[in-house]
Amino acid sequence: MIKNIFRSTSALLLVSSMAIMGCQKMDHPAIGAYAKDANVPGGPLKFYAALDGTTTDPLMNAVDSIRASFPSSVTMTQIAGITGKALNGNGSQMLKYVKPNDFVANAKSFTVAFWMKRNGMPVGEAEFPFSISSSNAHWAGTSMFLLFDHAGSGATDAAAVVKFVMVDKTEADTWLAWEGANKVPGIQDNNWHHLAFVYDAATSKLTLYVDGVANANVPQWGTHGDANMDDSKVSGLVVGGRPKEDLGWGRSWTGGLDQFRMYSKALTATEVTALFSGKQ
Repeated sequence: MIKNIFRSTSALLLVSSMAIMGCQKMDHPAIGAYAKDANVPGGPLKFYAALDGTTTDPLMNAVDSIRASFPSSVTMTQIAGITGKALNGNGSQMLKYVKPNDFVANAKSFTVAFWMKRNGMPVGEAEFPFSISSSNAHWAGTSMFLLFDHAGSGATDAAAVVKFVMVDKTEADTWLAWEGANKVPGIQDNNWHHLAFVYDAATSKLTLYVDGVANANVPQWGTHGDANMDDSKVSGLVVGGRPKEDLGWGRSWTGGLDQFRMYSKALTATEVTALFSGKQ
């Protein structure tokens, strides 16, 4: 009798132990067998506006996905983008954000990437795909801006004069340019093109990738090193527009913009190619 009770108790304990072990195995995946965020909190992607929302709220359609930052207003027209939707400017429209999050505070090296579509450049015009406004005493009131200038060969010239400007905490600035014989061919042909501007603090060089391919002209900011911008004076990020309304020259973007990204690191050639190939 006692033996039978012992056997029954032992069998019950064995079954219970197996059930518990089975539950533990189901409830706790192996280390590493779980989804990981592609851009963990505090990661290098500091600002990202896909610009492809389809809601009835234009502010929602232009939201920054990193910190759910909304522009103060959206006047740009929605068009078909490289993926989903995109926004298109007419020379007076733009998106204004409070800040590019903590991009300026962390960007020693950096990358600014986006898709663009435009058909030539009106004669005598200069346009801004983006700018970072600043309350510093610099004449342009900016910490950084990108400028497309007229290429000088007619309004429908597919080549573009491109100028990337940076201003550091001491108000020292640089114009890193693709102009003259180095102007960028083919990017204003009314088709979508991916651009990535990659600044490497270790070399003080700015590499321009067009559709995943590095441009041969790589301008350099002397031996400047870290971008060293003043985050305390940043007063806004303008996508598709200039830093100051009263700048006296230039105008907002007349063309399409999509998938606008800002990283606090110099992306590798492989990472840039992945953005292009993935239409990101």
